[in-house]
Amino acid sequence: MSERQITSADATFTLTVQTLFNAPIILENWSANRAWEAQALKLSDTRLSIDGKLNKGFVPSAYDMTLTFQPNSNTWDVFDAIQVASRQARTVYTLNGELTLPSLERKYTFVSGCVLDVAATPNGGELIEERAVHIRWENVLPAGI
Repeated sequence: MSERQITSADATFTLTVQTLFNAPIILENWSANRAWEAQALKLSDTRLSIDGKLNKGFVPSAYDMTLTFQPNSNTWDVFDAIQVASRQARTVYTLNGELTLPSLERKYTFVSGCVLDVAATPNGGELIEERAVHIRWENVLPAGI
């Protein structure tokens, strides 16, 4: 029986942005309800022939992820800088990341990603709402810690 906990409270996500920042950045002040969310990774596709044979093959696919932060998170300074620099230079910056989940004794390394879209401003209501950033990664590599 596993003694691992399932808390997200001890998770850390470190981001590097090639050619824009000189040091890794620890992302902080996440959304309480949905801090990060990942799309399923498609590995294969199939076709059934007219005589009933299942044909299958590997399909390369990108890994999409949404990160959501509180509106007052310092992390927004990072994503605002990426957004402004991308628009001014008319270029895409390459990201790499690492999500460490001590409670599960796992880490995930994200390779060669980019920001697809970002909420440029938070939405307002009774309270200022959280903002999200959508990243597409070339690969994700799980490992134990």
